[in-house]
Amino acid sequence: MKNIAILGSTGSIGTNALKIVRSRPRDFKIIGISGYSNIPLLAQQIKEFNPEIVSVKDDAVISQLEKKVSLKGIKIYAQNIGLDKIVTNKKVSIVLVATSGTVSLNPTLEAIERGKIIALANKEPLVMAGQIVMERIKKNKGTLIPVDSEHSAIFQCLKQEDIKQLRRIYLTGSGGPFKDFKKSQLAKVTLEMALKHPKWKMGKKITIDSATLMNKGLELIEARWLFDIAPEKIEVIIHPEAVIHSMVEFLDRSVIAQLGITDMRLPIQYAFDYPRRLANKLQSIDFIKTKALTFFKPNSDSFPCLAIARQAALKGGSSGAVMNAANEIAVEAFLLKKIKFIEIPKIVSAILKKHSFIKRPVLDEIFQLDIWARREAELLCYQH
Repeated sequence: MKNIAILGSTGSIGTNALKIVRSRPRDFKIIGISGYSNIPLLAQQIKEFNPEIVSVKDDAVISQLEKKVSLKGIKIYAQNIGLDKIVTNKKVSIVLVATSGTVSLNPTLEAIERGKIIALANKEPLVMAGQIVMERIKKNKGTLIPVDSEHSAIFQCLKQEDIKQLRRIYLTGSGGPFKDFKKSQLAKVTLEMALKHPKWKMGKKITIDSATLMNKGLELIEARWLFDIAPEKIEVIIHPEAVIHSMVEFLDRSVIAQLGITDMRLPIQYAFDYPRRLANKLQSIDFIKTKALTFFKPNSDSFPCLAIARQAALKGGSSGAVMNAANEIAVEAFLLKKIKFIEIPKIVSAILKKHSFIKRPVLDEIFQLDIWARREAELLCYQH
């Protein structure tokens, strides 16, 4: 029996993780969950999984939850205290980090210090503070298993391989809903259009990031830290069928790929069961129906977010934290219909150029830059 904590239990990753737990009650027990403000779903999860610890947005959410479900015997906290309480619980062995935003960084570091297995689904810890996170993992001899489908694929391809023999990583992406759009067409993109991803069912923020290709840029930075590889050795390629989730090429020019259906339960289960592979009832790939696998280069001229992220990866230091913060605010503004789709990369680029670069920021500096970048991005997004 593995005791699991899920940070972000009401999101897409969290709900998929709970499907796995539901299907295998003898293998997994939920000790802690954190949500934000989805009260009906939180109440349902509390009733079904009976966690010992729950973390929510604030006291108002706690009051509303009390009207929906019995909290007797459950320790419930408001963030950020609640997140720390969950990851430091002695019973928890695996922490699935699936929250969105910068709130995930501190509990991730705390979980590393406490010797938990980290199943990392969100991007902020590595994009903001990749060097710090990976140094802590090394110092504590910790285990970090990526849950992003692309990074899980790379992780699986590299299993028992010598990282020094790695020549290149191919980070694949479906290209999003606008992969064939020209600049003139992108200028007319609406929110409704951007939220229709052709392959994956995800939260709104990551869906927009996929449409701008910023998601691939964030993943590039993640891969740089996860696998200790120079950004120049990471190539992003568009693969519309989304069958190959990523590939690695070795010095002898051999390429290993990981293939699977587009279902996040696959990488989540891999992280939960690691290093074993256990049976499930998910579908297999139908290669006959697939017929063809196609690949092409991303159009960085039409989708500048990818080029912006690559430059941030090459420069390192404080660039990732600032880019991430500015992008979050720009995407939020687009979701609120305050800016146009094509303005997202312009805002991110402007904030990156404006910030005072720090080569090796400490945690306090990262959080201060995050606050600064958000404030500056808000001024650009909402000034008109």
